[in-house]
Amino acid sequence: MTETATETNPYQLHANDTGSSDVQVAKLTERINHLTQHLGDHKKDFSSRRGLLKLVARRRKLLDYLNSTSPERYTSLIKALKLRR
Repeated sequence: MTETATETNPYQLHANDTGSSDVQVAKLTERINHLTQHLGDHKKDFSSRRGLLKLVARRRKLLDYLNSTSPERYTSLIKALKLRR
């Protein structure tokens, strides 16, 4: 059973795309949202909080790169993931 790129991840540029900035930002956003929910329940989990901050910084760097190389893909990704910027 084969799936197209839009069925597995709508941010993929082609069927085997796992490394483009769009896909990396989408995956980081999923992890950030999960950790944010976790920290809502476990307020004193400081090691997870540090990990969250590192993920946010990595996502920010990827978004800055994407904005400098392809502004139209950047704006569409920001809107699709509903990120503030």
